[in-house]
Amino acid sequence: MNTTTDKPRVVIPIAVSPDKSPIEPPPDADPELVSLYEAHKKIYPRSVQGFFSHWRWAMVWLTQILFYGLPWLEWGQRQAVLFDLGARRFYIFGLVLYPQDFIYLTGILVISAYSLFLFTAVAGRLWCGYACPQTVYTEIFLWLEKLAEGDRSARMRRDAGPWNAQKIGRKAGKHAMWLGVALVTGFSFVGYFTPVRELAGAFAHWQLGSWEIFWTFFYAFATYGNAGFMREQVCKYMCPYARFQSAMFDKDTLIVTYDAERGEPRGARSKKADPATLNLGACVDCSLCVQVCPTGIDIRKGLQYECIGCGACADVCDTVMDKVGYARGLVKYSTENAINQHWTRSQTLRHVLRPRVLVYVAILAAAVIAMAVSLTLRIPFKVDVVRDRGALARIAEGGRIENVFRLQIMNATEATQQFHISVSGMPGLEVVSENDVQIASTEARWVAVRVQGPMEGTEGAAPGSHTIHFEIKAQGNVGTVVEKAAFIVPR
Repeated sequence: MNTTTDKPRVVIPIAVSPDKSPIEPPPDADPELVSLYEAHKKIYPRSVQGFFSHWRWAMVWLTQILFYGLPWLEWGQRQAVLFDLGARRFYIFGLVLYPQDFIYLTGILVISAYSLFLFTAVAGRLWCGYACPQTVYTEIFLWLEKLAEGDRSARMRRDAGPWNAQKIGRKAGKHAMWLGVALVTGFSFVGYFTPVRELAGAFAHWQLGSWEIFWTFFYAFATYGNAGFMREQVCKYMCPYARFQSAMFDKDTLIVTYDAERGEPRGARSKKADPATLNLGACVDCSLCVQVCPTGIDIRKGLQYECIGCGACADVCDTVMDKVGYARGLVKYSTENAINQHWTRSQTLRHVLRPRVLVYVAILAAAVIAMAVSLTLRIPFKVDVVRDRGALARIAEGGRIENVFRLQIMNATEATQQFHISVSGMPGLEVVSENDVQIASTEARWVAVRVQGPMEGTEGAAPGSHTIHFEIKAQGNVGTVVEKAAFIVPR
């Protein structure tokens, strides 16, 4: 039996001399284990008040009122915004869309993408700093954490201290509030796909379906985990936008910038001291800009991919400058060219409207106009034509050729519509079945249509397949749809 103790093996890099021969380490040298991974350190963002902070909270209120409120808004006798996957109908205020309207989803994605490109080219990561759900919910969870555990210094002291009744109580209260917000968020998310009033009743009596349970708690868990625990790690390691944002930046992009020429050399000093006599810049090296940063970076080291452009460092730096009597703007939204060439604000804004931005604006405007025109001119019903699979063609009474088709008519309006069906494309062709059909609001209905034409001869067509067109017209000038089909004449 082997009684020796296994020891971890340490690999020591071997240095190589210019003649490619290895350099042996000294015989008494102890191996040193070097970790290539930095241990994660918890970030305790400090609360800050200022211009950009007020804008962030305005966006928090705006986005959350929209998100939580839209499912409860009624439009007529239904929910204003509802994506009914079971019925394959999507209600957006006065619009009723079907899966066949997928082109509009493509248009929304194109508009969203170019909006992101435009905002990034103009002012960096505005979406990340003010409207991204990760930023918004992290801001809410940090506020709840402050309510339960106190400010930054109190949280740090409590986390470093031993566990006691007060610590457990405050932690439990914080997590209870986090879970409450997360569950309401998950419930509201599912409320866009299941009528929210029905969902609320089912939730109250615990009669939810399996999918409603899964998505409510899945989305709640994602919100709780991302905003409560992962926070800046989502922005730094999981979000792809942080990696490719540099492709949309240039030297005229507005970003949160530290004016190193004015701030360096940094150092502490008394409020009454003259920085020129001490050979110091405007930065008092208080490190508050690092303490308020939600991703824990030091903006004084220059632009970093972790920066989400929230402006918290600019707010707190302006507060410090006010206290020591210096001019504001040591940390501010500016461009690389503006800092290097000492441009005024008007010069900076003029250079922001550069050709690249104007191209984005033109493409975005064209996409929005095309989307609006398409929705305005959209015919509010759909028709699909399918041949009857029972028989390609048959000889009906009177010696005429008959083909049977099935038409799916989807009424995308919220009123009952009367449709008239006619056919053209061959001499003597006519609809011999009922050609006036009534379809209820937002209903999709299959209609069997029998079409007859003369036999081969003077009036009839030659044997084979012939292209015909169904014309479906809605009464009341709602619109007309023409669909192509094939009429079979047997040999």
